[in-house]
Amino acid sequence: MTQTHDNSTDNLEQKLAEFEQKIADEQKIEPSDWMPEAYRKNLIRQMSQHAHSEVIGMQPEGNWITRSPSLRRKAILLAKVQDEGGHGLYLYSATETLGITRSEMIEALQTRQAKYASIFNYPTLSWADIGAVGWLVDGAAIVNQISLQRTSYGPYSRAMIRICKEESFHQRQGYELMYEMAKGSAEQKQMAQDALNRFWWPSLMMFGPHDTDSAHSAQSMKWKIKRETNDDLRQKFIDQTVPQIEVLGLEMPDPELKWNEERGHYDSGEIDWEEFKQVINGNGPCNHQRLKHHIKAHEDGEWVREAVRAYRAKQKPQADNQVA
Repeated sequence: MTQTHDNSTDNLEQKLAEFEQKIADEQKIEPSDWMPEAYRKNLIRQMSQHAHSEVIGMQPEGNWITRSPSLRRKAILLAKVQDEGGHGLYLYSATETLGITRSEMIEALQTRQAKYASIFNYPTLSWADIGAVGWLVDGAAIVNQISLQRTSYGPYSRAMIRICKEESFHQRQGYELMYEMAKGSAEQKQMAQDALNRFWWPSLMMFGPHDTDSAHSAQSMKWKIKRETNDDLRQKFIDQTVPQIEVLGLEMPDPELKWNEERGHYDSGEIDWEEFKQVINGNGPCNHQRLKHHIKAHEDGEWVREAVRAYRAKQKPQADNQVA
């Protein structure tokens, strides 16, 4: 007997109403649950972009592993880069529960159909940059990811709990590195200042465009995929980071930054959104280099995937015979 599916308008409206009620009741949407196609696509876009960012983000730091100034710093950086690879794995696996394959996600990245965080298209020119990446870049990521622990999609929410714990370690080691540089020699302090100057604005860009200019924010907020707006998250990051800059004794990269007593927040200068658009659309300092490296590494690993496919093909007849 052939099973039939009721795709009538009334049935779809009922499913949508039940879905929206779950969201309103703060229940998690699970892979087996019915969901609107637009919700699924929105999640695939955001989660795969997040996974790509973790993996591409290994490159600017991996560049400094062999040049770390001490064995302790090398061990810390190795652990951090390894963590980022694990984060990518969690997020790719979580995204696959939405019906897309890992191969499809990687192809979208390598053909520039999918994006990743613009911050990783900037070079790490000095050892102080490794501190700035840990402190500012991972610090900005934590601000965003803490709220994602409450995202409406279950697999994404659960992945973020572990990722946030590890990102907190990354932020602390980055700040410790910057602290030692800022309190060191005049040359080391200048190196720390230069790193702060170059990574401050790109770190603010990580939260995305203003909410009024964001193509996805409103719908993501409605479905509770996102729990806070781009501008609110950016403000939170600025407010928590400025006192840290003061402790370091470094100069603020933004001459317009000042405390607003009435708002209870810092006011800041305007971001160069044209630079953001250029970088996110593939015209940043390292866009070509990052993707070229990723493609080469992927192609070099084809023999491993081929071996896995051969092993699976060999095992399948044995499994079929056992069932028979």
